[in-house]
Amino acid sequence: MTAYSLSGGSANALGAIHDGAGVNFAVFSAHATKIELCLFSPDGSRETVRIALPERTGHVWHGYLHDLPIGTLYGYRAHGPYAPELGHRFNANKLLLDPYARQLHGTWVNHPATLGYDDTSSACDLSFDSRDSAPYVPKSVVFDPKKFANMTPGHHRKSNRDLIYEAHPKGATKAHAGIPENIRGTYEGLASDEMLDHLKTIGVQAVELMPVHSFVDEKFLDDRGLTNYWGYNSIGFFALEPRYLGPDGIAGFRKMVDRFHAAGIEVILDVVYNHTAEGDQRGPTLSYRGLDNASYYRLTAGQPRYYVNDTGCGNTLNVAHPYVLRMVLDSLRFWVECMGIDGFRFDLATTLGREDHGFDVRGGFFDALRQDPVLANVRMIAEPWDIGPGGYQLGGFPHEFNEWNDSYRDTVRRYWRGDAHSAQELGARLLGSADKFDHKGRRADSSINFLASHDGFTLADTTRYNHRHNEANTENNRDGHHSNYSDNAGVEGETDDPAIRLIRTRRQRNMLATLFLSQGTPMIPAGDEFANSQKGNNNAYCQDNPIGWIDWETADTELLAFVASLSTFRQNHLSVRQDRFLHGAARPKDGLPDVAWTDFAGEPLEWRDPGLANLCLLLRCSAEAPDYAPDSDIVFIVFNRAPEPGKVILPLPEPDHHWVRAIDTDANEQGAFCELEGPHTIVAGETVVAFVQKTDGAQL
Repeated sequence: MTAYSLSGGSANALGAIHDGAGVNFAVFSAHATKIELCLFSPDGSRETVRIALPERTGHVWHGYLHDLPIGTLYGYRAHGPYAPELGHRFNANKLLLDPYARQLHGTWVNHPATLGYDDTSSACDLSFDSRDSAPYVPKSVVFDPKKFANMTPGHHRKSNRDLIYEAHPKGATKAHAGIPENIRGTYEGLASDEMLDHLKTIGVQAVELMPVHSFVDEKFLDDRGLTNYWGYNSIGFFALEPRYLGPDGIAGFRKMVDRFHAAGIEVILDVVYNHTAEGDQRGPTLSYRGLDNASYYRLTAGQPRYYVNDTGCGNTLNVAHPYVLRMVLDSLRFWVECMGIDGFRFDLATTLGREDHGFDVRGGFFDALRQDPVLANVRMIAEPWDIGPGGYQLGGFPHEFNEWNDSYRDTVRRYWRGDAHSAQELGARLLGSADKFDHKGRRADSSINFLASHDGFTLADTTRYNHRHNEANTENNRDGHHSNYSDNAGVEGETDDPAIRLIRTRRQRNMLATLFLSQGTPMIPAGDEFANSQKGNNNAYCQDNPIGWIDWETADTELLAFVASLSTFRQNHLSVRQDRFLHGAARPKDGLPDVAWTDFAGEPLEWRDPGLANLCLLLRCSAEAPDYAPDSDIVFIVFNRAPEPGKVILPLPEPDHHWVRAIDTDANEQGAFCELEGPHTIVAGETVVAFVQKTDGAQL
């Protein structure tokens, strides 16, 4: 056994910090009676040294080991009361991951020894298990500070009207034949030349990556031969998930970020700070539960044996606790400063805003973000719900946040499916959902508009399936959304019928055109731009296989070209991506309304009609905004949901201007401008058409 020189060290920085001469270890626990540091052999198979951390400052246990090298494998064992009925679950037989570990060695194994209790006992989690869990859990690694030196800051543009592309770190590239095989399904593959070319083609300005934090596959999935493909089961908030590492390891992730930035693309991480992989009282003891269960988790009042489950995932991280909040903020800063990340999408973000009295927009988490000199400058996106009381908070987040708008998704699907009363709702969604977001100084880009995301049907499947087909998930097709607002055009699933295929393609074009012509921030999941399908699976969270991977071989290249034209149009016309809300107010400079709704005859729209299907929308620069858009940037959009063509009266153009048909979901040659003649035009049935004004004699 090696004899190490041990001193008290410092409580200032949590984690294992190598300073060139040794390593300072510091870990939080308010209720432990002793914390032991365990060192392991280079392969992680043998525990070689067990040392009690010699000092405690407040609630931080710490010690300094001289001459300990970078790359040393370690873990913690925490001593204290095993009293689940009082909220304490200390068990020193369980090796614990350092919450601040930046690198892991080994893999998680679902073994009964990782449980703090004897799973064969009738007392269940009130029993105590004495088996050593070390063989079944990864070891924390003393990291090399040079690998995590501060990166050049990213763009942090916060121009939230840009197109966001949601992508799985593996699934986006795993089946892409054009990407070198050794980097398919890796962080490096995401920023390969092939992917960058594709993203630039469709005008992506930000890539939103599904979870890259280290996570664990649940036992029930392991037992079925499945994995937690989506990764919303985090256990390490500073460590990259190893299964996506490429040839260059952690450096490959940083290179990916650099390549995205060089291409003008921001990188947003989907982060899960609402719960951890330790689950409820029956779950394993992997890190936080063993270090200080009563501090890290929100426990049921009066019954602290049980966990508050506002997340639906078994437990809820107690972000209201100062040291847990500190961990979350330290993690966020790490990803910004050391990994170059530009923003975050917070999974089940309502949970993060919960105080003892419920969700509070002025709660500690939001206050901490707002005053932080690093985090105040990055993009923040909320998934504005959880399953707790009052959990649906769409529109209720601070102005610094954008929010996923599921109301937008459902409304657009319902409108194009033909549901009654849906046109009235569509009107609000097209203008940035002012009914949800126009308050307290929020901007019109607050709404993240999406037609589909990782969770639910893909856009293509929304037009191919009336029912979910999740049999491969082995849950008897009971999992996944019930309300998909989908329409298969008469046949469930794939078909060779050309008429049905045409209807489905038209429906996808209509919904995509609606998305790109809406005020707010558009987002598409990887593959929707070319009709990727999951064969009707609307909950592919456990499908790390061709069901969940993007199918590049069957890409609809015509749809891809259409999306590229929509994206170009949106970038070129500020009228469809304004940062102020439009309410039909008169503009001070000319007295004209900033937005006007009409029917096909040019008359004011009759909103009370429950069967309203067709509408026209005229967009000018907001009456509340400075003159950032030229007077000529006026867009007129026609939505014709009826199956038959319609004759549309066009508004009078500005002097010396005329209307040009720029977007038409029925056009054979997408992206081509088409001249008009006269004050009216014909639009085909079930189409979206957008017109712009051009000066007389201008080149098309």
